[in-house]
Amino acid sequence: MIVGDIPFDATRAVSRPVLPEFPDALCWVNRRERLRLTDWRGQIVLVLFWNASSVSSANMLGELRQLEKKMPGAFVSVCVHTPRFMSQQSDAAVLKAAHRNRLRAPVANDGDWLAWKQLSIPAWPTTLLLDADGGLAARLVGEGRTQEIEDAITQLRDEMHAESSAMPPPMPAPLRDVRAEPASPLAFPAHALATRTRLFVSDSGHHRILECSHDGRVLRQFGSGTPGNWDGQLAACGFQLPQGLAIDNDTLYVADTGNHCVRRVRLDAGEVETVLGSGRPAYSNVEEQGGGLRVAINAPNAVAVDGAMLYVAASGQHQILRADLHHQRVETIAGDGRSDVRDGIGGQSSLSQPLALASMPGQLLIADAGGNAIRRLRFADLALTTLVGSSPWEPGRNDGAGRKARLAYPSGVAATENRVYLADTCNDRLCVLDAYSGEVATLQVDYPLHEPQGMSFAAGSLWVADRNDHAILRIDPARGTCERVAVDE
Repeated sequence: MIVGDIPFDATRAVSRPVLPEFPDALCWVNRRERLRLTDWRGQIVLVLFWNASSVSSANMLGELRQLEKKMPGAFVSVCVHTPRFMSQQSDAAVLKAAHRNRLRAPVANDGDWLAWKQLSIPAWPTTLLLDADGGLAARLVGEGRTQEIEDAITQLRDEMHAESSAMPPPMPAPLRDVRAEPASPLAFPAHALATRTRLFVSDSGHHRILECSHDGRVLRQFGSGTPGNWDGQLAACGFQLPQGLAIDNDTLYVADTGNHCVRRVRLDAGEVETVLGSGRPAYSNVEEQGGGLRVAINAPNAVAVDGAMLYVAASGQHQILRADLHHQRVETIAGDGRSDVRDGIGGQSSLSQPLALASMPGQLLIADAGGNAIRRLRFADLALTTLVGSSPWEPGRNDGAGRKARLAYPSGVAATENRVYLADTCNDRLCVLDAYSGEVATLQVDYPLHEPQGMSFAAGSLWVADRNDHAILRIDPARGTCERVAVDE
């Protein structure tokens, strides 16, 4: 049992403590008025504490969407966001994160951690289940709890039907009168992968991949534009929240994060097929599942390719995987599954939400976002070392070398022959890294950034997915000049 759980027990119905009211300081970023737990008396309430930079939170939100579809009207969802980084404290930042995660439920900003402390929340994500009288029926920590939640809700509904005092369900509070996001051809793009003549964009919010010219003219679309998981040709296939991209000759690989798999696009024919993953999140090592390509993996966010070898950053399981596509096998080459920054050999090391990969001769560079670090994995002996940063709980914004430098949730890395570029996402900046000395310096650009993420270097330019501005940027690193690529505008 996970530490911090209060499992559901129907025999405790008469002694369930009533959850205290939310603190007055909470701002409901997507509702007109302040909401209270007493507003939902007579209904089962699911309160989810989450964070926008937590992969487990994103997985749990996906589980919640599926549960709402399976049990319509059975419960009320309420989401409370607590920040991990300073950039996540404002109401505007929380609203942006709610849009990116497609949340329609009421979302509260717990910017000062008041509700978190008041309710003794132990970790992200944590789910609280309240009965019709406001009593705490269960507290479940972590993701992968859907069946437990469904079973508890079913029993709580049985309790309600047995009680004649159950109140009629209240009307939901109306949405705040704001547009979800400005109209744009892109929605929260996750990666810009440029080649000598092409630009591929992971249009995550639209669940598709775009093939463009360098000036942004869309040539082809892969994915229907609605979330799904099926193979096919061009737009007749389904992606869900695709993220990282990698290319090898005429084959494009896609980290299909929301579907917990890796897809392959054969560019000559436009065919899309699944090459790794079962479509469900993993909660065990791939070796324990047999090591075939149909094993479950958890939230792949980045891919890199070298011939028949495919490298995958499995963010939800804090590991780097290597898939041999020729022999149809996959293995763990770094990370013991615990969220931490710990150097070592292979499975004796630890990572924390690796989100981006870049290949260099004999090594793999890893943007270890949850660890606020850049790591290097040497292929010869699978030694994982830390180049920049120190731990998951020491973010910052400092240039310098090695552990003296500070980053905040780095989510992009691009390597050239003699330079490495970083997307320091929660600091809204780009950096230059010397991969040998570990020296980091801010890259000055003449354009404001909004959580830059996946990027690449090609045709003398740095191509960056500026996620929260729904934009692809082309940057001249030598001059610091930047232009917005007019994708399909």
